[in-house]
Amino acid sequence: MESDSLNLLVEINLREYIFSVVKKSEDGQNFTVIEKVVHSHNIIEKNKIINISLAQEETKKNIQMIESKLNHVFKDVILILDGFKFSSTNISGSKKLNNSQVLKENISYILNSLKSVIVKTEVQKTILHIFNSKSVLDGNEIETLPIGLFGDFYNHELTFLLIQNEDLKNVKQIFRKNNLNVQKIFIKSFVEGTQLIEQNNNSENFFQLKIHQDNSSIIFFDHSSLKYIEHFDFGTNIIFQDIKKICSIDNKIIKSFLENFNNEKDEDNEFLSKRYFSDETYKKIKKKLIFDIAKARIDELVKIMINDNINISSFLKNDAKIYLNVSEKLIFNNFKDDFISFLSEKNDFKIRSFDNFSNDTTIISAAHLSFFGWKKEAIPVTQIKNSLITRIFKSLFG
Repeated sequence: MESDSLNLLVEINLREYIFSVVKKSEDGQNFTVIEKVVHSHNIIEKNKIINISLAQEETKKNIQMIESKLNHVFKDVILILDGFKFSSTNISGSKKLNNSQVLKENISYILNSLKSVIVKTEVQKTILHIFNSKSVLDGNEIETLPIGLFGDFYNHELTFLLIQNEDLKNVKQIFRKNNLNVQKIFIKSFVEGTQLIEQNNNSENFFQLKIHQDNSSIIFFDHSSLKYIEHFDFGTNIIFQDIKKICSIDNKIIKSFLENFNNEKDEDNEFLSKRYFSDETYKKIKKKLIFDIAKARIDELVKIMINDNINISSFLKNDAKIYLNVSEKLIFNNFKDDFISFLSEKNDFKIRSFDNFSNDTTIISAAHLSFFGWKKEAIPVTQIKNSLITRIFKSLFG
């Protein structure tokens, strides 16, 4: 097995490390996961790493196990991060052309200038991804970079995806302690977005709405460019909390009722059955009340994240496409129609549900992005010593 065909990728999310080794095919076009270790952890709390020493030890143990099995020592690692708080910033620059050609130098100057603005203003954050969001020549949006075209005025918009310096430092420290250089870092939402584009006939404009138990997020892709990302410190658990508080019943009863509701739809009794209260004093609670509480909270979640979110108002169009993922299946299975109804309350959105991608497909997608880049990524930010201008030219012009 040729060592240069093996690459180590590690996903860090809220609950798991996923260590994967990907082998590149002989023609360099395809990738296969040949080794994978999934390790549960408790090192992240409230989007922060809280135990670096434990993370280093767990990383060391799992990587040594993989290296021993493959008889190979890794020097670099590609990271996929989820569960941290990322942010996005859109900024544009322009160039007066006076009916001259758009040159490579014009675009590289704009990119360099905009990056300098972000570095100076976002001093507590580091750039992970930069995307070509929009190119406009004399008021006309251009799909590809208009190098060689003539015009009077050129405007170029970039989107920067950022991570907190402290989070990046902690992540790097985990792997530096294990003699691994962090070669590239991908935000998992970006990787998943590229998968959605490729699996849905190159649908390039959409929102991805993910609602987990304790947190949620929304991302927006515009013409294949990740243009916006926002995180929320709430999820489906607040639905259970509201029902528990108002009805004075514990989560076990609530979940048992939701699990069995489809089987008792034909029952005439409008109250919860006594069988759900085997360990508690029976309470006469209307089933409708439970559903009314849940629906009210879902309506509130949707309003905060989409309908009344002023941060995304400029991106919303009447026919916008939303990919919805609700990880708590008890909630989604019982209230799918309500999610769709509330999301469509103000606009005629096209809403599709999607399940989490498998670990292997996400890992392979990240490996592919690492080697071949993304069509709208302006500067793949890697840990190399090339100058900014050199990286820009390599990324844009090969």
